[in-house]
Order: sequence, then C-alpha cells, then structure tokens
Amino acid sequence: LPADERRAVIVEAVIALAATTNPADITTAQIAAHMGLTQGALFRHFADKQAVWGAVMEWTTQSLLARIDTVMGETPLDRLRAMLIAHIDFVVEHKGVPRILFGELQRTDDSSGKAQARGLMQAYRERVIALLTQAKDAGHIAPHTDTAAAATMFLGLVQGLVMQAMAADDFTQMHDAAAGMFPLYRAGLGMPQ
Repeated sequence: LPADERRAVIVEAVIALAATTNPADITTAQIAAHMGLTQGALFRHFADKQAVWGAVMEWTTQSLLARIDTVMGETPLDRLRAMLIAHIDFVVEHKGVPRILFGELQRTDDSSGKAQARGLMQAYRERVIALLTQAKDAGHIAPHTDTAAAATMFLGLVQGLVMQAMAADDFTQMHDAAAGMFPLYRAGLGMPQ
C-alpha cells in the first residue's frame, strides 16, 4: 500500500484494538501483530508509539468533526439533534475511539494526545454553542438561555451515553437512549417541543 494508505490502516488497527484492549496497554508489537506486520514495518510509517497515537487522535478529530459538520436539519435544533445522532453513529462504528479519548484525558501529564483530545472537545463545544446561538436568535429556545451551560449539558449528554455504553459493554441501546433524552434536553432550553 502507499504510505498514506498504510498509515490509515495502522490507525484503523489501533482503534479496533482499543475496542477490546485498554489503550494504555496496546503495544507497537500488538499493533503490528494485529495487522500481520513486523514492528519494523510499522516503524517505517511512524517514528514511535507517540507518533501512532498522534495520528489516531488526528484521525479522530478530523473524522468526528467532519461528520458533525455535515449534519442537516431545517432548524438549528434539528441540526443539534442530528449532531447527537451522528456522534452516536460514529461511536457505534468506532468503539475504540471513546476508550482512547477517555484514556488520554485521564493522563496526569500534559501529553500531545491529551492536548489533542482537549482541542477536539473545544472545537465540538464551539459548534454546539454556534447552533444554540442560532436557535436563540431564531426564537427557538428561551432568550435567557445560557448557551455555554447548554453546550456543557449537551456534551455531558453525549459523554454520559458513551460512558454507560462502555460500562455495559453494549453500544446497541445508544440510539434509543438518545432519542428519549434529546426531547428532555430540548425542553430544558425553555421552549415547547
């Protein structure tokens, strides 16, 4: 495979491994074995394990933000609901991603992976605030709504669903749970359904 494609396959392998293995325990030997490669072949594409994790975080950021940036909906709240569903779809398809993100955020040092995870959360939060501001300006939510607090609640909704799915080791109920929770979230914004 060309180098770019091989790096993408390595990133996919790490995410697949993280779905069933503690990300902190994943070694370059495991990644190579999972792919049927030698470690030497792996290191032809990445200088070290940190470079692999950097590529995983970069792929996660680009892929998730691209997915939520393409959501459609008639109103800002419709787009916010679509964003929730798109995020859940992403997690269901890539179960290793939340384990990697939560693992990076739990690190005590200020690693580049942790910084990338924070950057992803900030970019995501900005998108939520923008939609909530549009909804407020259009009169779809109460004019006194604290959009920063509402964005925090939205992120907490997503993260809570992901944590519960991880704890139960069952991602199949996430869509149904989100469908029940979004109307409650929307009602909390001060406007009728």
